[in-house]
Amino acid sequence: MKEGIHPNYRDVVFLDLSNGFQFVTRSTVNSKETVKLEDGRELPLIKLETSSESHPFYTGTQKSVDNLGGRVEKFRNKFARLGLKK
Repeated sequence: MKEGIHPNYRDVVFLDLSNGFQFVTRSTVNSKETVKLEDGRELPLIKLETSSESHPFYTGTQKSVDNLGGRVEKFRNKFARLGLKK
């Protein structure tokens, strides 16, 4: 492998601000904040707005917004009053 072209991966803590869930993974992202874990390690801290623990798609709380049908159905409903005269 070539020297000096590969990123420097290290352990990083990601914290989900919406529910307090945190997990450790390897990343190259830089951070000015650190956090001390229960095992005594001090790792960089990255704060997230949402993660797989709080996102509606992954938690199963996602709601379907499309209740009027697809694009064609919306177009037909919008221009139904004009109609075709025979």
